[in-house]
Amino acid sequence: MSDTGPDDEFRVYAIRYAQRDGRRGQHFHGYDTRWDEPHPTAYYVWLAVSAHHTVLVDTGIHADRAAGVEGLEYLASPARTLAEMGVAAESVGHVVLTHLHYDHTGTAHEFEAACYVLQQSELDYWTGPWAERIRRERWLVGEDDVARLRAAHKQGRVRLVDGDAPVVPGLSVHLVGGHTAGMQVVRVRTARGHVVLASDASHFYENIEDDRPFAILHSMTGMYGAFDRIRELADGPHLVVAGHDPRVLDRFPPLSPRFAGRIAVIA
Repeated sequence: MSDTGPDDEFRVYAIRYAQRDGRRGQHFHGYDTRWDEPHPTAYYVWLAVSAHHTVLVDTGIHADRAAGVEGLEYLASPARTLAEMGVAAESVGHVVLTHLHYDHTGTAHEFEAACYVLQQSELDYWTGPWAERIRRERWLVGEDDVARLRAAHKQGRVRLVDGDAPVVPGLSVHLVGGHTAGMQVVRVRTARGHVVLASDASHFYENIEDDRPFAILHSMTGMYGAFDRIRELADGPHLVVAGHDPRVLDRFPPLSPRFAGRIAVIA
C-alpha cells in the first residue's frame, strides 16, 4: 500500500524572473560549428505547493548583482512574483538550493521562515580549499550568499543532506553532481506523475536529449550520470523541467494570460 495520498501531491510552477541573450558556444561543452548562433537563456525558480507544504526550489539572482550582468533583463524578483501569485514569502516552509551558484541563491535570505535544504558536499566544496583556487568556478558563487547560509546554519535553519533524501511527503532531493560537486535535482509527486526539476543538471533540453553537457561543469562523467539519473526519476521525458531553457514556457501552459511568458504550470 502506498504511504502517500492526494494531500502529498503538489502543484508545480516554473517562474521566469530574468532572461539573457547568448550564443550556442557559451552553452555547450566542446566546439560546435554553430557556436555563433543566438541561443537565449531563461532564468527560473520553481514553486511546489501541496495541501500542507510550500516549497521553493532555488531563489534566483539578487537585483543588485543582476544589474552588473551584461545583457541580463531582470523581470521581477522571485518574492515579488510569488506575491503576485498570492504566495507570501513567509509562507514558504522550505527552500531547496540545488547548488550554490549565484543565480540560484541570490534572494534566499528573503525567505526568513524557511528551512534551507542543501547537499553537504556542495557546502563543503565551496567553503573548502579547492574552490578558492579554481578560478573558472569561483566567480559563480556569491560570497555574501554563502555567508548568510552559514549564519542560517548556526540558527538551525539549514538541513544538510548526504545523497537522496525526502524533504516533505511527496518531494525529495537527489544528489547527481556533474555541474557542481553537490548538484542535486528535485523530484515532485504530482497528479500527472513524478516531475523532475533538473535545474542546472540539464540547463537546456538539448543537454539531456542529445547527451551534450553544458559548458560549465565540475565533472564530465558526473554530467552524463546526471542525465541518466534524471531519466530514472521522472515519469517520462515530458515531466523533466530543464533549468534555463526558454522552451519550458512553450512546453507547459501559462498560469493565466496575465502570466504568459513568466509562469508556466508544470503539473
